[in-house]
Amino acid sequence: MSAIDIHRAHTLDKDHARDAAEALASDLSRQFDLDYEWEGDHLKFKRSGAKGHLNITDSDLHVHLELGMLLRPFKPRIEQEINSQLDKILKA
Repeated sequence: MSAIDIHRAHTLDKDHARDAAEALASDLSRQFDLDYEWEGDHLKFKRSGAKGHLNITDSDLHVHLELGMLLRPFKPRIEQEINSQLDKILKA
């Protein structure tokens, strides 16, 4: 498996950080056909050939995504899209 790990500092309160994470998950769900669900402040997502999670702390969002062999060639695009979405939602 090939992994994507992205940490992003934030200054949002817990509710706004969760809203930002929800916006990210929703956008990625539409673009990459991901299913996701919340478990407390831990968001799990998966699709065929990929699985991962997003954790929220008081000062950090951490996205970890494991890509299967068929999705490895798309790693740069997926990573770029996650970073782009994080840029948008954390500036909103």
